[in-house]
Amino acid sequence: MTSPIRTERHDNVLVIISDNPPVNALGQAVRAGLVDGIAEALSDDSVEAVVIRCDGRTFFAGADITEFGKPPQGPSLPEALDKLEASDKPVVAAIHGTALGGGCEVALACHYRVAVPSAKMGLPEVKLGLIPGAAGTQRLPRLVGAEAALPLVAIGNPISAKKAKEIGLLDELVSEDSLAADAIAFAKSKIGQPVPRSSEGDANQDGIKNPDIFDEFRAKNGRKMRGFDAPNAAIEAVKAAGELSYAEGVKKERELFGKLMTGTQSKAMRHYFFAERAANKVDDIPADTPLIDIKKVGIIGAGTMGGGIAMNFLSAGIPVTILEMKQEALDRGTGTMRKNYEATAKKGRMTADQVEQAMGLLTPTLEYDDLADCDLVIEAVYESMDVKKDVFGKLDEVVKEGAILASNTSYLDINEIATATKRPGYVLGLHFFSPANVMKLLEVVRGEKTRDDVLATAMKLSKKIGKVAAVSGVCPGFIGNRMLSKRQEQANKLILEGANYWDVDDVLLEFGFPMGPFQMGDLAGIDIGWHRDPSKVTTIREALCAVGRFGQKAGKGFYDYDEARQRTPSDEVKQIIADFAEKEGTEQRDISKDEIRERLLYPMVNEGAKILDEGMAQRASDIDVVWINGYGWPLYTGGPMFWADTIGLDTVVAGLEKHGLPVSDYLRKKADAGESFN
Repeated sequence: MTSPIRTERHDNVLVIISDNPPVNALGQAVRAGLVDGIAEALSDDSVEAVVIRCDGRTFFAGADITEFGKPPQGPSLPEALDKLEASDKPVVAAIHGTALGGGCEVALACHYRVAVPSAKMGLPEVKLGLIPGAAGTQRLPRLVGAEAALPLVAIGNPISAKKAKEIGLLDELVSEDSLAADAIAFAKSKIGQPVPRSSEGDANQDGIKNPDIFDEFRAKNGRKMRGFDAPNAAIEAVKAAGELSYAEGVKKERELFGKLMTGTQSKAMRHYFFAERAANKVDDIPADTPLIDIKKVGIIGAGTMGGGIAMNFLSAGIPVTILEMKQEALDRGTGTMRKNYEATAKKGRMTADQVEQAMGLLTPTLEYDDLADCDLVIEAVYESMDVKKDVFGKLDEVVKEGAILASNTSYLDINEIATATKRPGYVLGLHFFSPANVMKLLEVVRGEKTRDDVLATAMKLSKKIGKVAAVSGVCPGFIGNRMLSKRQEQANKLILEGANYWDVDDVLLEFGFPMGPFQMGDLAGIDIGWHRDPSKVTTIREALCAVGRFGQKAGKGFYDYDEARQRTPSDEVKQIIADFAEKEGTEQRDISKDEIRERLLYPMVNEGAKILDEGMAQRASDIDVVWINGYGWPLYTGGPMFWADTIGLDTVVAGLEKHGLPVSDYLRKKADAGESFN
């Protein structure tokens, strides 16, 4: 097999070039090639400097993730980089595309770094539940200082070449068109000078002079880091770079890295990394299926959902025609969209020009006929089968043949909606989550007659508009809401049986959810779907509505709220629940947090098993993708199905049986066989 690394001589400069598509991952052959390249340079007196660069679309974009969990093959990345840094001839990294993770560590081990302005650099290992493991946490602070290193290592978002130059991570920005030549010229200019090694830098002293920077960083990013092990390990490693010698610091990094690598959080986050990529593939559709060209999108309904959905397409540069029944609703909807864009611009996430560009692609209308030339039309109207079928019947008459018709329903039967048209093959569900311009999940619902090219187009389009998509079959609530209903069912039963509703919420908060079911109810509004008759009380929610406890907007729902919307449990609500339980003949008792957790989460896993058994989800990991992106399931557990694998399916079955809850045949069979979902 030919090596992915080759060398070229340019006068007295040896250029080491990696050609390992698609992203020049640092697999064993690449690492060995780098070591051989440096050895070649050092053994030849006529070579006075070295340049390391990559062919293809990017510099080294990180470790070869397919090697994770396999027996290591030498040389390791730390070994390769130590040899590179030890060179007494100047070594220059020539960066284009992205230098991420191990790629950034390669650049740090070089003596100098030059990059094109479009390049990005970063250490995103924390997003896989890890920290850099090839001395990145030790070289980076010594080069740029602890304060500049912390966000790169502990948050993991890449930075632009311009920012990298500002903090001292890059030595020079060079022309996009002449990276190779400019890097060689730069290398020649450094011949004969003492080589600066990152491991010997002293910028890390800022953490010694001002030790508060670590606590300040934790305080500022506490919410983002809550529950995750890796960010705290990253902070510890950066701190060690200021307190320990380089050799001791590297030892500390390896110790922290090893602990994370073998821990459940990193396994869960690596599972999710692959799960998200797998979710976009539809197993029974050929990869070369021709796609439908989506040049223009129609949206029906300019309310919260419709407006949010439209923004996804506008932001991606796709023109949108948005339809409402009344001018007032249309003006209100488009006004809200503009306000949302302007708020984003105020935060510096887009420019005023970009706001105008996006809004310039929007055509508001009151006429169905204006949707005639759209390639995709999405309805976001009231959740009623009759209303939706009426809309689809009208669309079928006016929208051109070959266009896709989609419903944003969260639980209605897509097959029945499709009967309102003469083109059921072009109908599918596109279930966006609110707020649709922010939430990443898109459930793509495949009807019985949905064509392959229609589904493949929806999956490809989801990426273009920045969504993470997963395919669901047609069943009530699809994947996400179907499982949520089981959790809500138990939450309601638990508080009737005597569990404090704040304990139910707290159990989910402690597990890692952003909020619990009763907090969520208060936030959304308890009166959503209420029949408005205070004398008719058949549920606890109706009992709360009857006394004006509508949620946060009323200052009281399940909880009482102060002016800052801080919640406090309510004695009135506790009494309402106790009275309701007595009326229902339900005896109340003390319920432990363990029972609450098991009864909330195990039925969800059981429902997930049924979804798999029925073929409503392609794979268990798709269910994990839905729950992590749409419902706030904590990423560091890998999603409900991976979490169930982690604790053992036999544990889930035993827990369900202990609480007298149903166990699906599919779950029981897997548990009995000692199998897992993933």
